[in-house]
Amino acid sequence: MQVILLQDVNKLGFADEVVTVKPGFARNFLLPQGMAMNHNATNMKLLEERLKQRDKKDAKLFADLQNIIDKVKSANIKIGAKVGTTDKIFGSVGAVQISEAIKNQIGIDIDRRKISVKEGDVKLTGAYTAILNLNKDHQIEMPFEVVGE
Repeated sequence: MQVILLQDVNKLGFADEVVTVKPGFARNFLLPQGMAMNHNATNMKLLEERLKQRDKKDAKLFADLQNIIDKVKSANIKIGAKVGTTDKIFGSVGAVQISEAIKNQIGIDIDRRKISVKEGDVKLTGAYTAILNLNKDHQIEMPFEVVGE
């Protein structure tokens, strides 16, 4: 069954894409949650109009996006965490802490769901790399450092 996504769905696709899913997944999850709509002629015309409007808006936002990319790449993000005697963190550093650190140190608000850590779990102090999915065309890597408090 083909549906048109109305918003980004993790591991499925981005907003305004036509994707093929199993009928039960569409009927029981995507459609009731408002994440997708049926693929038919009327909805395709609505999608085309929405894409035209989005292209106009994206042209304006491209300069802002480039500014954000430049700031993030040049930034040296440090995240403080409580550590034991062996430099092991009490707990772990995740997307929420990275998002807060970016907001506090650079002044850019990036949604935590668009951040992932390249190395996996962060449980020791040291240097790591985060992957920021700003939109479907722009994915950047940002180095950050976890330091003990």
